[in-house]
Amino acid sequence: MQSKTAAAAIAIEPAMSYGQMLEQVRYNGAYPTRERAEEVVSAVLAALGRRVTGEERVELAARLPREAARILASQIPGTDSLTGWAFVRDLAARTGGSLATTRWDVGSVLGVVARLAGPDLLDRVLDQLPPGYAILFGRAELTQAA
Repeated sequence: MQSKTAAAAIAIEPAMSYGQMLEQVRYNGAYPTRERAEEVVSAVLAALGRRVTGEERVELAARLPREAARILASQIPGTDSLTGWAFVRDLAARTGGSLATTRWDVGSVLGVVARLAGPDLLDRVLDQLPPGYAILFGRAELTQAA
């Protein structure tokens, strides 16, 4: 049985096509080719798919273009908890990129994902992730004082 939120999310039509998403990432990341932007999108969405779970995962996939949603949803979520920085390090190790380049790639993709998700869903996604992810999505990392 699906919750009302998950069922409603499935009915949402993505706000942009996959081609438009790639062009947005290409522009944001200053990638020389659409193929390079697609490689980056694929790697980052697969990494994110290993982190996001539950209804937020279903809703996020529903707001992405179909091809992007497949990449995200095809991953089995990990059981380990990675901070935002560990997420970047893990992705750099998987792709063979430098930490600086991988951080740039992550920001280029997750900035577009954040816009597609919208503020409410993004808040919920960030609530389930360990510290350090907000900045990757282009948001300030707010912490409570002790």
